[in-house]
Amino acid sequence: MNRPIVTLVGRTNVGKSTLFNRLVGKRKSITEDFHGVTRDRVYDKVEWLGKEFILSDTGGLDISNKEKMNVEIKSQVTKALNESSVILFLVDGKEGLSAHDYEIANEIRKYNKPVIIVVNKIDSHKTPEEIYEFYQLGFDSLCVISAEHSYGLGDLLDEILRFIDFDKIEEEFADETRIAIIGKPNAGKSSLVNLLLNDDRMIVTDIAGTTRDAVDNYWNYNGKDYVLVDTAGLRRKKKVKENIEYYSVQRTLDAVDQADICLFLIDYNVGVTEQDAKIAGYAHNNHKAVVIAVNKWDLSQKSNQAVKDMTKDIREKLSFMPYAPIVFISVKEKIRINKLLETIEIVDNNYSHRIKTGVLNDILNNAIMTSPPPTDKGKRLKIFYISQVSQRPPKFILHVNDKELMHFSYLRYIENQIRENYQLVGVPFCFEVRERKSK
Repeated sequence: MNRPIVTLVGRTNVGKSTLFNRLVGKRKSITEDFHGVTRDRVYDKVEWLGKEFILSDTGGLDISNKEKMNVEIKSQVTKALNESSVILFLVDGKEGLSAHDYEIANEIRKYNKPVIIVVNKIDSHKTPEEIYEFYQLGFDSLCVISAEHSYGLGDLLDEILRFIDFDKIEEEFADETRIAIIGKPNAGKSSLVNLLLNDDRMIVTDIAGTTRDAVDNYWNYNGKDYVLVDTAGLRRKKKVKENIEYYSVQRTLDAVDQADICLFLIDYNVGVTEQDAKIAGYAHNNHKAVVIAVNKWDLSQKSNQAVKDMTKDIREKLSFMPYAPIVFISVKEKIRINKLLETIEIVDNNYSHRIKTGVLNDILNNAIMTSPPPTDKGKRLKIFYISQVSQRPPKFILHVNDKELMHFSYLRYIENQIRENYQLVGVPFCFEVRERKSK
């Protein structure tokens, strides 16, 4: 990734995620008024005065806490600090200096990176004298803000830009393809992200629900730029009890909305469940390109019959997306990962494909000759012509004499005729039927 990274660090509940959301301009990190909400590194772009950088939100640091989840969070923070150009050390202006702040200051000093002390929760425009005690932490740059009320953010952004040498930054990346990795809890989503990034970016445990935010991870493969979005596993609504999990579900649905491709991970041991079908259905209804990956294939017999049985089960339960390719993988054993990556590339190219109007109308005329349009009460549907008006997803407009005569089954027939000529695996089609008078 050629953009500079600015990392937010600090102890729990000082307002890192609130500041992150303010700076990126959307509610991306989950914010709740108790400890340990953010666990993984969360990334997004920030643009200020024509300059762009990546902002990274991290979990609250507790240096001396040796509990397993806290150790994992500290590991994530360490990786974030290593890749950072600038460190934003967030402290609580209301509570004042704490022993934890001194511990964190000693930790981040090891990285020899520019550090800005960000004193949060100062709601008054008159800076209280007490904030100057934070200079005791040993860093020269200090900004006073209120993330909740957006006070002082412009000055903070100016200070961030002062520490970044943009002349050394390469030209901007082209727009990245966003891939949302979706599926039930414990299907292996975070493990797959870590494998593709060749980095323990996401915290992985056997505890369902470890991932809470929808986490962006910038990735380059074969010269193409992608954003891998690891999402929280969606459960049935009756199992969604706490606010954090409710917001996790919303982040997952938002990630699907913003994605180009949905990589739908299915646990081989569990198969396709009702909830899997709902997740896939949401992606399909939003016209997202889809790749289905059956994970934990190393635990199967790996026979041709096992492949046929699982494929049949998927096709029956996800009958609304016959276009989606199926790849059998094992993240743990790194089985068929290259095949998965090749499939993602093919689907990404297909999602941008445009079919010429002349070719489309040849396909349409042949379809009409083979199977004429339906009639109703003596009136026959006439289809004058078809054209593709957009890509990602491919959208087609059919001009007809009476759109009430267009039955969904005939629309499906036309789609199948197009797919016989242009398979476009992984890509849903959008159709709009428009009415016009016959000449």
